[in-house]
Amino acid sequence: MAKPLVAIVGRPNVGKSTFFNKMIGRRAAIVEDTPGVTRDRIYEDVEWRGFTFTLIDTGGIDPNTTDVLLSQMRRQAEIAIDTCDLILFMVDARSGLTADDQDVADMLRRAGKPVLLIANKADTAALDKEAVDFYELGLGDPIPVSSTNQLGLGDLLDAILSALPGAPLEADEEDARPIRVAVVGKPNAGKSSLVNKLLGQERVMVSDIPGTTRDAIDTEITANGQRYLLIDTAGIRRKRAIEDGTLERYSVLRAIAAIRRCDVALLMIDAADGVTEQDAKIAGLTLDEGRALVVAVNKWDLVEKETRTLETFEKTVREQLKFAPYARVLFISAKTGQRTGKVFETVREAYDQSNKRVTTGSLNDLLADAQIAFQPPASGGRRLKIYYATQPSVAPPMFLFFVNDESLVHFTYARYLENRLRKAFGFDGTPIKLIFRNRKQT
Repeated sequence: MAKPLVAIVGRPNVGKSTFFNKMIGRRAAIVEDTPGVTRDRIYEDVEWRGFTFTLIDTGGIDPNTTDVLLSQMRRQAEIAIDTCDLILFMVDARSGLTADDQDVADMLRRAGKPVLLIANKADTAALDKEAVDFYELGLGDPIPVSSTNQLGLGDLLDAILSALPGAPLEADEEDARPIRVAVVGKPNAGKSSLVNKLLGQERVMVSDIPGTTRDAIDTEITANGQRYLLIDTAGIRRKRAIEDGTLERYSVLRAIAAIRRCDVALLMIDAADGVTEQDAKIAGLTLDEGRALVVAVNKWDLVEKETRTLETFEKTVREQLKFAPYARVLFISAKTGQRTGKVFETVREAYDQSNKRVTTGSLNDLLADAQIAFQPPASGGRRLKIYYATQPSVAPPMFLFFVNDESLVHFTYARYLENRLRKAFGFDGTPIKLIFRNRKQT
């Protein structure tokens, strides 16, 4: 079978040849800061995960040039586009979106070929975030990379394979990585007891002494056909209760790190104590990190029950964690096993919601209805206009709104849009992020 052809295209000096050289592992294309150095198509094979495709480097496309040489370079690039199976449209994250990028994007849309949008030179976190400006091109999610520093190239190669015909499919379900669950909470809330109950064995040391679990402990388990990685952590106490340099201080840092690397945080709350200030701070950490959240009220077997006790307690929990109204709440007993069977099911639901994608068409239909139902705010004689929206990423779901003036976005209207999104699409158990950007006039 013939190797698929992948063409790198873009305006001059966005880093195509540097990227090409990194991909093939040697300096085949001449790399200079002068636009127009790469004059012809260059072909080389690239292998990734046992699959080989042919990468084509092309000269920069200057849509409006009258220069003979640059016109020939454009023609060479057009030939590559016509013959390839996939186009890598490269833009410059440092320079931002330009009118020439818009023109090249229009040309690629007319070609009717699949396109991956590559935001090159995203060498820093700030530039990585700025890549969202390229959503305006309407060619899908920009993939931030740095060819020079070799950042993001593995993810890009995976995306290339996913887009090519005949490339190996993603790993089978049993080979996919497990859902990472960080079991967090203040000391002695029952975290290790729950982990042991879920595992059915004494895998984690359990004691009534706060701070028994010193490190984050990873344990894998399969439940209902899904793999989970349980990360049991040391209890997180108030900072002023931890002496600098103590072992417990480092345990807290590891617990915070566990939240950062998890998919879902399972926050254990002691029913006898209710929601404490520290519980709220831990929940706030999960929000800051954009992690899905399940709240497990433990030791429910010790609470005296009356009519509507559970409903009343849940209302109190939600009032104390009102900044995270999306959180799923369970009432369990790690000691007796009461409702612990619901833990994995609830975690999986929160994980799925955190990774949910909404089609651009459905999103913009909702946006149109939302603006009719509640007119956007106005200030100083100018009214906010929301042109369109897209969902650039998941975990947590992020929604990018292109507007006439982001300073006109009032927090109440942003909250209104979030509520409309949740009502229409769910997102139970996960935070969602709304970003408003001025649509650039080019």
